[in-house]
Amino acid sequence: MLTIAIDAMGGDFGPAPIVEGTLHALRERDFKALLVGEVALLRSLTPHEYLDRISFVEATDVLDMHEAATNALKRKETSIYKAVDLVKEKTADAVVSMGHSGATMSLATLRIGRLKGVLRPAIATIMPTAVPGRLSLVLDVGANVDCKAEHLAQFAVMGEAYAKDVLNIAKPKVGLLSNGEEESKGNEITKEAFLTLKKCESFVGNVEGNNVFDGSVDVIVCDGFVGNILLKASEGVADSITKIIKQNVRRSPLAIAGAVLMRKVFKVLKKQVDYAEYGGAPLIGIDGCAIIGHGKSNSKAVKNAIFQAINFSTSNINADIEQKIALLEQ
Repeated sequence: MLTIAIDAMGGDFGPAPIVEGTLHALRERDFKALLVGEVALLRSLTPHEYLDRISFVEATDVLDMHEAATNALKRKETSIYKAVDLVKEKTADAVVSMGHSGATMSLATLRIGRLKGVLRPAIATIMPTAVPGRLSLVLDVGANVDCKAEHLAQFAVMGEAYAKDVLNIAKPKVGLLSNGEEESKGNEITKEAFLTLKKCESFVGNVEGNNVFDGSVDVIVCDGFVGNILLKASEGVADSITKIIKQNVRRSPLAIAGAVLMRKVFKVLKKQVDYAEYGGAPLIGIDGCAIIGHGKSNSKAVKNAIFQAINFSTSNINADIEQKIALLEQ
């Protein structure tokens, strides 16, 4: 049975939604949970009937969201440090945290370590597309703000492996995010990465920002600086569209009637753009599994982040990445 270590103290709303999300996950999937944090508090939130599949690990310290990520390396009693170390020690198969993303990334990279041949792990995130049932994967979205061409090439390999092994896309199409589709477009780093990626069968060339959402490509590769801006801008646009629709509906009785008729459509739209549906972002390229969740995660997001950890850990992705990286270097 898989064991998932969960940083129960790291989210913005304390341990309650994290414990609740864990309980929801246990109702649907078979795994063992290790809740890391203030044990007395966590026990009080856990119904007795779940104690056969939930264990607790004491952590007396919590890393605040506003602290520097480097502080996590010194603070060995924090819930995130102890949760990551459970994977390092092979006590757990994966770690899930809704806490400090920089700390989770740094600790997972340094404590668990990188896969053989991987230069830098990358944070990947799932994006909705206009094609029903189809998603796109973007990486990196924040782990590496300054990249070299070889890093982008490896991100492509890791993204393809995730799309195939975890998202079950048989033949993923991989694109390099640029300011135009032509091979001549981009900066010096993307142009160099393009030349390396040309020998990959899954590579379809440069793609533009709109291709992230139109379903034409499965994996989009960029550096963490561009990727993080893309991610935050997308979240902002989705939130703004929702607010604009609500504001305009309230102003017109006709619009209210239309909104009632379109209620099912709005429900589908909300579900597609809700980060809780995807749970968290995997840190790909480490010798294990780490899922980085949103600080404002509710219980549904926590449940889906745990499901991501289970799907990742039961796949063959890490072995595939090592094999593909070795082929890329030939």
